[in-house]
Amino acid sequence: MRKTITILTLLFFISGIILFEACNKKDIVQPAQTTPLSIPIPPGFPAIQNFFVNNPVTQEGFDLGKKLFYDGRLSADGNFPCASCHQQFAAFATFDHNLSHGFDNQFTTRNAPGLANLAWYKEFHWDGGINHLEVQPLAPITAPNEMAETVENVIRKLKADATYQDMFRKAFASNEITSQQMLRALAQFMGMMVSANSKYDRVKAGKETFTTAEQRGYQLFQLKCSTCHQEPLFTDQSYRNTGLPIDNVLKDMGRMRITKKSEDSIKFKVPSLRNVYLTAPYGHDGRFYSIGAVIDHYRSGVINGPTTDPLLKNKLSIDDFEKADLLIFLRTLTDTAFVNDKRFAQN
Repeated sequence: MRKTITILTLLFFISGIILFEACNKKDIVQPAQTTPLSIPIPPGFPAIQNFFVNNPVTQEGFDLGKKLFYDGRLSADGNFPCASCHQQFAAFATFDHNLSHGFDNQFTTRNAPGLANLAWYKEFHWDGGINHLEVQPLAPITAPNEMAETVENVIRKLKADATYQDMFRKAFASNEITSQQMLRALAQFMGMMVSANSKYDRVKAGKETFTTAEQRGYQLFQLKCSTCHQEPLFTDQSYRNTGLPIDNVLKDMGRMRITKKSEDSIKFKVPSLRNVYLTAPYGHDGRFYSIGAVIDHYRSGVINGPTTDPLLKNKLSIDDFEKADLLIFLRTLTDTAFVNDKRFAQN
């Protein structure tokens, strides 16, 4: 009996060793030696959203997210990375196109907004249809007129790449490559895109001063525009009908597509004005090709309807001299350091 127990114990011990070795080779990796990064919070900015509570930013995760952001393999034919619609020199908007190009020579249905300070945004897209930064990339990746790919195919392509295998392991301490890891890496990269080094910011920090025209423009901005474009993000993140007629082709009803409420008809998210001089054209469908044209719309083009914003029903009283000053001020929101930051540039 004792001999039988001894043999069984030995077999159990050997089996344990074999099982441990198999797990050790295939599934167990050492904890990643990651380098923590912090999303910088500029003076006067509020606290960031809680997107990173379970997704702490690291150098390794940031580097992986950057590679994914510029990789065309996230699209069906390899030609449309995230960066194809979000170009750094245009403050990560689409330069000079009202609607971006997508898969199979198609067009998107909305103007690509600039990407900056996303860690402070509660919701994303012109209609606020997505409320988490990690989820946001799924929409363009899977949209048939954008990147037109499936998550399963993307992961398959990433798994076949030895470089990605190494980068995922370093970032997430796992030999597996998953969609959650991919989305978290992209969120880390985008979350680090902080734009807060414009002349406006330096004036606020006491490092520079506005010119006389810039100061007049700033005072006009505070009087006429700051309710919707609240500092320091230059958006209040609300949804408003600014009196635009509906495009007869796109027939975009805005926020109502998400809420299904008639009171949200033709309401779109108030965009940030940071880097506004770099992100033309303007509006949810890119119908305005200059900032001056946007101001002119508020002066004389607002169409009153059931959901038109009350602040605009009587239009905005801005004369030509004030318009010139306002344009001069808005130029101070350009952050050249951000659009030239090599951390966010394609290698």
